[in-house]
Amino acid sequence: MTAEIGVILGQVGTPANLERPEVRRYLKEFLSDDRVIDLPGWRWKPILHGAVLPTRPKAVSHHFGEIWTEKGSPLLVLSEAQRAGIQERLGDRYQVELGMAYSAPTMSGAVTRLEDAGIRKIVVLPLFPQYSNSTTAAVYDEVMFTALGRHRRRGLPKKKFSPTLRFIHPFYDDPDYIAVLAASVKRQLAEGERPDRIILSYHGLPQRFEDEGDPYVEQCRETTRLLAEALGWPADYVEMAYQSRFGRTEWIKPYLQPRLGELHRDGIERPAIISPGFTTDCLETLHELRIEGRELFEAGGGDPSGYRTVACLNDEPAWLDYAATLIERNAGGW
Repeated sequence: MTAEIGVILGQVGTPANLERPEVRRYLKEFLSDDRVIDLPGWRWKPILHGAVLPTRPKAVSHHFGEIWTEKGSPLLVLSEAQRAGIQERLGDRYQVELGMAYSAPTMSGAVTRLEDAGIRKIVVLPLFPQYSNSTTAAVYDEVMFTALGRHRRRGLPKKKFSPTLRFIHPFYDDPDYIAVLAASVKRQLAEGERPDRIILSYHGLPQRFEDEGDPYVEQCRETTRLLAEALGWPADYVEMAYQSRFGRTEWIKPYLQPRLGELHRDGIERPAIISPGFTTDCLETLHELRIEGRELFEAGGGDPSGYRTVACLNDEPAWLDYAATLIERNAGGW
């Protein structure tokens, strides 16, 4: 059977290897996108090329090296497992591709493969439960401009036909998604001693993004509320925080990193860190939360053996079942 409907699973990206030039290339691509850094080029480019790219790749390469697997980047390996699992569940009527905004496999490659297969209807699932300008919208940009045959808004379009696109709405408050997430968290937390505090950590955004209308913070709060409700957590058992700050501008608060150093002082000895802003483990969860987070907790006086992180949904069967059903629901009528 020839596939009739294309599916693109959207991720941000990852370096292809640990070599510093490749990490630099990835950072340059990522940090040049005005979805990520929304400053005028005349202000940002001198900083990027004069301060960030000459120094940052060394540290980032080292951080990736601490989480790299035999098969390569954890994000790429896990995302490909998600793609394969969803393809298996959807069957031959669908062709499922993985597309990344800033690295291979590229979004343009995903669109091209679908078009080359004769597919003219494409469903796009950004693999982020909550919408944000720097993740979901970055996926939207890459898919739309490729589908339209344009390089951003410059020049003539490169093709005269564009496929029909459907973008799946953020699923941060979908009861079925919350049920899958709650079951995963409950199972993982049951494997050890009960935590004495739950911290839900989401990737950060500059505060001006929220001020200018990005709904991310509101959606994170709703995910937190629904997850706590599903698991019966009292209000004083759960905290929210935001990680991955960059630069000197004000970011959405509260900040995770200083909070981790304060936990022991506040009598918390067994914190569990959960990252419901990601469906796939990556540098932010595996290094920033698992490795750096433990170090910050220990530096604040805590016993590192009491610190734990909860894995993302990754390729758990229940999550793949949900994702496949979500795609079929959004392909209704095709």
